[in-house]
Amino acid sequence: MPEPKKTDPAAPKFLELTITGPDGAVWGKVIAQDKTFSSGSVGFYCNTKVENPVSHERYQAGLNLTLIGSKP
Repeated sequence: MPEPKKTDPAAPKFLELTITGPDGAVWGKVIAQDKTFSSGSVGFYCNTKVENPVSHERYQAGLNLTLIGSKP
């Protein structure tokens, strides 16, 4: 895999994210780990399930945070 064009040495190894509704109710907390994507870009990734605190229905959540300009 080619090296990314750009990296961020000041970026942490993970991010702690809280998913809230507009009323501030917490649907879930997730950890996004640092990742090198198959494209060669770098960033953070998480995949988890969260729950509506009112109806208790569950949702699947996926998130990519890609460093702009890191694609080789």
